[in-house]
Amino acid sequence: MKPAVGNLYDKYDTNNPIARWLMHRFLVSVTDLARGVAPQSLLDVGCGEGRLSQHLFEQLAPARVEACDLSLERISPRCDPRIQFQTASVYALPFADAEFDLVLCCEVLEHLDRPRDALVELARVTRRALLLSTPHEPWFRGMNLLRGAHLATLGNTPGHLQQFGPRTLRRLVEGAMRITQERRVLPWIVVLAEP
Repeated sequence: MKPAVGNLYDKYDTNNPIARWLMHRFLVSVTDLARGVAPQSLLDVGCGEGRLSQHLFEQLAPARVEACDLSLERISPRCDPRIQFQTASVYALPFADAEFDLVLCCEVLEHLDRPRDALVELARVTRRALLLSTPHEPWFRGMNLLRGAHLATLGNTPGHLQQFGPRTLRRLVEGAMRITQERRVLPWIVVLAEP
């Protein structure tokens, strides 16, 4: 199965007021956690369209922002040219050990057949903190069903191979890092961890 790259719909610019409110809460939470790290270098793994990379570039103004994904075909033209994008796999990141103050990996682990291997690689390139988010199951699927999406798969978004609740995500992360903060921002779980 080919992994999903990018979003199935534009969740950043949707006209749906509920989706906009949910995304606003997500961005506020991620920004708040990232700001606490005060990173001078930031890597966004599985960057999709690059919109989160751009948001944090604007909000935090780190000296260095890099982002990677399996494909860069969908990078938004709104992204600042100072953000360095490259193709890379989460399983083999082309960076040195502890190269970045903050590594982000948002809405990626649920698409992977080997999330534990990915987490080990993310921990390797992290100097100070790793910020992760995944859909909060079963709430994410339930909200899909409520909006009439993905009915044939009982609300499971195409490309989601893993399902994470707070306990399962915590168990996965704590195998490689120590969780310092966890937030449940419906319909997501956001965690900040350190080596």
